[in-house]
This record gives sequence, C-alpha cells and structure tokens, in this order.
Amino acid sequence: MEIALFEPDQPQNTGTMLRLAACMGVPAHVIEPCGFPFSHKAFRRSAMDYADLVELHHHMDFDSFNAARKALGKRLVLLTTKSPEPYTAFSFNPDDILVVGSESTGAPDYVHESADARVTIPMAAGARSLNVAVSMAMVLGEALRQTRSGTEGNG
Repeated sequence: MEIALFEPDQPQNTGTMLRLAACMGVPAHVIEPCGFPFSHKAFRRSAMDYADLVELHHHMDFDSFNAARKALGKRLVLLTTKSPEPYTAFSFNPDDILVVGSESTGAPDYVHESADARVTIPMAAGARSLNVAVSMAMVLGEALRQTRSGTEGNG
C-alpha cells in the first residue's frame, strides 16, 4: 500500500500525510507542482521528526508519476467525492496507491480517467468534503485493515 498527493497546496496537510505514511509504514508520493516550495527541510518542519522515517518519492508531474506506477503494475485508487462507491465496500489490494487531489481544486479529469478505481467517503447530507489528510487516514486505515494484520512496528 502507498499514498500519493496530487499537487498539494497546503504544507501542513502534506506534513500530516507524510507523518501518516511514516507511522503506517507506507511509501508516499508527492506529485508537483505543489502550492509551496518542495523541500525536505520544509517537510521535516511540518511532519515534525517523522519526515526522515517516510519513504518519499518526488514526481515533477502527474505523467511521470503515472508512468512509474504503471511500469510497476500498481493500481491507482482515487479518493473523490465524485464516485458512487463507498471506500468500505471496495476491495483493496496490497500494492494499491491511494491518491488524493489538491486541497483547493481536487483531481482534474485526467487523473480521474487514469485511476483504476474511484472511491468516496459517505458523508451527511449537505457536507461537501473532508480535509484531505483526514480522508487519506480513513481510507488508508480501511485499506490496511483489509490487506494486512498491522503495521510493521508496534504502533
């Protein structure tokens, strides 16, 4: 299992998701352009001391990320409000890459079209969306529950 952040524009959310990846023992991908300067120093600040614990992959654009994941035969699962399939009804694979769109604009059509699957988090009527880091944590937790018994460490 891996996570990917498509063109994130909030360094705090990115730091939170890198910390999530470190704590859950999953690699993370950051797909440029970001809405802030990409630097390991900035991530160390926002992810606290967890940034050095995450396996971080940096991609200059979506095309390079998508080509790399296809070459490895990994399925891309997009978290989106534009899917009828609840994440709890989806069957995850251990080698899936879960991707979230940018905080301000979500994922464009070409990311939707490239995704092998799209899942949503059911919400109360009138609610638009959850924070991307919260969404990733919820879906990653379910994906890991389905595909492995626990984290690599003691948690």
